[in-house]
Amino acid sequence: MTFDRKTLVIPDNTRFEEKTIITKGDVVIGDRCLIQFGIKTDGRIFVGEHVIIDGDLEATGDIRADIFSTIGGNVNSGGNVYFGEKSKINGKLSLKGDLDVGDSVEIKEGFEAKGWINIRSPIPVVIYVFIYLLQLFKMGHSEEIERILEEIEENNGETIPISETFLYIPNNSIIGVQKSKVDNHLNIGKKSKILGNFDIKGNAYLGDNTIFHGTINSTGNVYCGKKSNVKGNIKANGDVTIEEKTKIAGDISAETIFLSKEAIVNSTLYGKKGVSFKTDSEVKIEEKVKRFEKNVDVVDEVENILE
Repeated sequence: MTFDRKTLVIPDNTRFEEKTIITKGDVVIGDRCLIQFGIKTDGRIFVGEHVIIDGDLEATGDIRADIFSTIGGNVNSGGNVYFGEKSKINGKLSLKGDLDVGDSVEIKEGFEAKGWINIRSPIPVVIYVFIYLLQLFKMGHSEEIERILEEIEENNGETIPISETFLYIPNNSIIGVQKSKVDNHLNIGKKSKILGNFDIKGNAYLGDNTIFHGTINSTGNVYCGKKSNVKGNIKANGDVTIEEKTKIAGDISAETIFLSKEAIVNSTLYGKKGVSFKTDSEVKIEEKVKRFEKNVDVVDEVENILE
């Protein structure tokens, strides 16, 4: 899948617990986001400008947060930590690497660092005013996050500078315990567990074996992979596709509903243009035709023989 900096990307095996999002790989959070969870990962964490995170941050690698961001809990890093000017940590900061903090960074419960500590001197008032005006023009456009996104987009099939598996939250997103909002698409990987009601201004994709505790409200299409479980309603302005052995606890409302005969829906179906039931054989035939039209079917057959 081509990377789109406006799409919320949740990788495989991500779990939304009561207070923490547990994932693998690097985490990139865009500017002006509200995250009502903590975040725990075995990679690194990059936080943009004017971000509010209500919980703890825990990473085995580096943690970098840009200016005017607030962390509601503790910060624990197995690498280096950088916090930009006017950032705030309401808990304790612990790290095994070097600490680099800007002017007027507030750490309420103190810090413990095993590496070098660099606290930058306060800048002159005139320069501060100049930087403040620049920030008003930029409207919270984080240079740190911009650099990371450019690295992802410049990847041409090679290993990207950040981890190949990553959680990405685009600018202006809200990831809440009760309600979440994304200004574009949502892409959830396989075997994940998601909490909350999501308003999506685009398409929503749920990978196989994913459990979704909440409602999905999409202005585009919604796709639910095999053996997934949505414990809420699905409402879409476009089409909804439910794959085999998937369970939907609530209502489904869409333009057209494509339903596997092995899917289970415990409530009502409302398709403005109807409901279409598809067998596995029909799906396989359609996929076969599409692959033949793209001239990739023969190549795959040869690969299967070689294996």
